Amino acid sequence: MNALLAEWKNTRTPVIGMLHLLPLPGSPLFDGNANRIRDSLLRDADSLAEGGVDGLMIENFGDVPFFPGRAPSHVVAQITALAALVRQRVPNIPLGINVLRNDGQSALAIAHAVGASYIRVNVLCGARVTDQGVIQGTAHDLLRERAMLDPKRSIKIFADVDVKHSAPLARRDLADEVDDTLERGLADALIVSGAGTGKATDPSQVASVKKSAGDAPVFIGSGVSVNTISSYLPHCDGVIVGTSLKRDGVASNEVDVTRVRELMKRARG
Repeated sequence: MNALLAEWKNTRTPVIGMLHLLPLPGSPLFDGNANRIRDSLLRDADSLAEGGVDGLMIENFGDVPFFPGRAPSHVVAQITALAALVRQRVPNIPLGINVLRNDGQSALAIAHAVGASYIRVNVLCGARVTDQGVIQGTAHDLLRERAMLDPKRSIKIFADVDVKHSAPLARRDLADEVDDTLERGLADALIVSGAGTGKATDPSQVASVKKSAGDAPVFIGSGVSVNTISSYLPHCDGVIVGTSLKRDGVASNEVDVTRVRELMKRARG
């Protein structure tokens, strides 16, 4: 983990807490109250920081249905402004950006603008069948943009393999997918998840990805909770947690600081 982020050099298994944005202006479920989005975001950031997470990741979770490719400029502007507020609020915790459903280029631009440390890209390589249709990887564009904006590669790319809420166009060996994502897509870290948000990730699949990934960090992207984290820790280098840290374990609720503390205690146990 030392080569991924300097802030994690003394952290055995970093825990990244999700900051799920409420529906943004322009999305079908936006309720007309932009201040509520900001206030909810900052409360969640405070709760995650108080609970002791090692990283944060902000995403436009409420913007269903998601765009399959590039997000509109007003969405990018809104996420940038909100991410900047989080950086000001909790400057000592690394921040990541995920622009759903697969806008890695906008995520990179936001990260560069606000000083975020990493981005998540759901489909970096290959193609996946999703509820947005067929999504194709954009590693060829994204990596060239990073070379221009961030030649030192300080903004890390976390790429999913067999990403949730999707299916492959054709079955292929998982080890080959891992190899392509790392060697041809140039991902810095991999994410393995279950079938959907909050759904359990198969520990055996995590172990398989880790074996194929060599020295590359592997994070678990869904299904991590107080009850499951112990079974995952031997097989991964970090976890990304959202749903189980919310009140009553409901993804659309606010972050519950007690749940965060309990998970972090188990993670450090």
